[in-house]
Amino acid sequence: QVQLVESGGGLVQAGGSLRLSCVVSGGAFSTNTMNWFRQAPGKEREFVASISRNSGTTRYANPVKGRFTISRDNAKSTVYLQMNNLKPEDTAVYVCVYGLPYKYYGQGTQVTVSS
Repeated sequence: QVQLVESGGGLVQAGGSLRLSCVVSGGAFSTNTMNWFRQAPGKEREFVASISRNSGTTRYANPVKGRFTISRDNAKSTVYLQMNNLKPEDTAVYVCVYGLPYKYYGQGTQVTVSS
């Protein structure tokens, strides 16, 4: 059973930064693409970023390009999302997703950006 545990969310002012972490257990982390999604209140879940198994390829949603950076540490089975210059519209629950196609989801961590 693959388990994903996110951390690092919180309340931050606009323009601030947060770093999310997602620790994966029970799976073959180093051989799988990892992803971050987010879901804001009243909205559908949306793709944020992904990273290939060897970190060679990263993809970002247009709203976060240039502000967010996804990375991974295969030795620690952990994927990160560095979020800079946060905006109120980034407020959402951020969810770590394992694999491509998407196989397993974490519970999420709340990010709230105040104006």
